Amino acid sequence: MEIRYPAILEPEEGGGFFVRFVDLENTYTDGLTLDEALFNGAEVLSAMLGWMLDENKPIPDPSPAGDGMCLIAPDARTQAALLIRRARGERSLAELARSLQTSWPSAQRLENPRHSPTLRQLEKAAAALGKRLVLALE
Repeated sequence: MEIRYPAILEPEEGGGFFVRFVDLENTYTDGLTLDEALFNGAEVLSAMLGWMLDENKPIPDPSPAGDGMCLIAPDARTQAALLIRRARGERSLAELARSLQTSWPSAQRLENPRHSPTLRQLEKAAAALGKRLVLALE
């Protein structure tokens, strides 16, 4: 599963671009150049998704990108936390911890976007959830 959210980049008067995420209300930023706008978009997306994970808020699945939209991914830590949360589904953290033969706090850290799990931890968690870890570089 890829986590990329569609965003609208609108040219601003006087230069620069305004970035607005269509699936996440109140998630927007800007940048003087296209590269800066995309970078800032990934930063604000990571922050908003991280906050939503912390607050246990429902996180919408990304919708397909429409005409004139671009897809932006959050940082790797936020993606990992969100992927584990989605893969876990209705299973409790306690069930995941038992499957991993670890403590509840260790399982909880897998869904913390400020924590950097190792590849080994992610592979074990994916396997415990009936999934397979796949990496990609852009």
